[in-house]
Amino acid sequence: MSDPERLRRWRLVLGGDACNQKEMDLTDKTDRAIDAALAALYGEQSGQARKGGLGASAPSVARWLGDIRRYFPTSVVRVLQKDALERLNLKQMLLEPELLQSIVPDVHLATILISLKDALPSETRATARSVVAQVVRELQARLSLAMQQAVNGSLSRAARTRRPRLAEMDWTRTIRANLRHYQPEYRTIVPETRIGYAKRRRALQDVILCVDQSGSMASSVVYAGIFGAVMASLPSLSTRFVAFDTAVVDLTEMLSEPVDLLFGVQLGGGTDIHRALRYCQSVISRPLQTTLVLISDLYEGGSAAGMIQCAAELVEAGVQLIALLALSDDGAPSYDHRMAAQLAALGAPCFACTPDQFPALMAAALSRADLSAWAASEGIVVARAEA
Repeated sequence: MSDPERLRRWRLVLGGDACNQKEMDLTDKTDRAIDAALAALYGEQSGQARKGGLGASAPSVARWLGDIRRYFPTSVVRVLQKDALERLNLKQMLLEPELLQSIVPDVHLATILISLKDALPSETRATARSVVAQVVRELQARLSLAMQQAVNGSLSRAARTRRPRLAEMDWTRTIRANLRHYQPEYRTIVPETRIGYAKRRRALQDVILCVDQSGSMASSVVYAGIFGAVMASLPSLSTRFVAFDTAVVDLTEMLSEPVDLLFGVQLGGGTDIHRALRYCQSVISRPLQTTLVLISDLYEGGSAAGMIQCAAELVEAGVQLIALLALSDDGAPSYDHRMAAQLAALGAPCFACTPDQFPALMAAALSRADLSAWAASEGIVVARAEA
């Protein structure tokens, strides 16, 4: 890399206030525009943290959003938008449909819109729903196939029979198994071996997603809603979606419409995990075929002793209980280590995972594999029981 190019990059990284040297001045028009867009968000004034450089008017914000989309790739634009919302307190701009249409949709934006849904003016709600719907479509396109393959693969062996009824035939596997019996003169295959789905008319496993909707779990709620919708579409699973804060709401009927489900949650508020687990316990009819995924940072605002007692009862009954401390791309979560240790002592594994890891987690859970070993193979740190 040449010295001028190196100086140019350092100038863009450090900003004008930190680089007063004449040799680091920007001469290119595009570079100056990029520098201005970054300075509006990250610049400093007289050694003090800048108090907001985008201006109070909607046109100023709209121009800035247009500039960053023009000069940066989408992945960078999403980071800049997130920083602008947090550093400059620009949530007000989400109340204006014209500005909302200029924003690149992502999970962070979706969580903010969901949390602000009651404050959105009527003229902005339709735009907000369309933005969240776009995020849902993108996530489903990225994650649904992996989820379907993982779940179906883990249950396929249990679902097979060699004496299927006509409606239960797996024609693809039956044809493949009988290719050696092809009769050229009749141009057909003699199906000596038949393969089908023995329990196709009844779900093989029950899954409950019990999701903490406190503000710290916002991204996890969005991802849980997407995965819940995907699993609800699989005939091999019976999926239930339960959201809670200090109250518990069963949103299972909304799983076919994930956007409605996400707008049905109430991000923020307190946390009563004990009450949520008691509700889940009341709807479990097949404990040995049930996997309960508690998605929470475990900061219990209700009865901690009651929560642990209920968890112990679930595990003793044969329910596979998993405490997922976070389901997001945000890195290591903050969680209640003492509560996680107590759950781990009961045999309920506690760890966080990314959305890309979740399908493999569910496949391992549904096949009753050792989840601690699975997590170790993925480089995931598992909470340990206290010595």
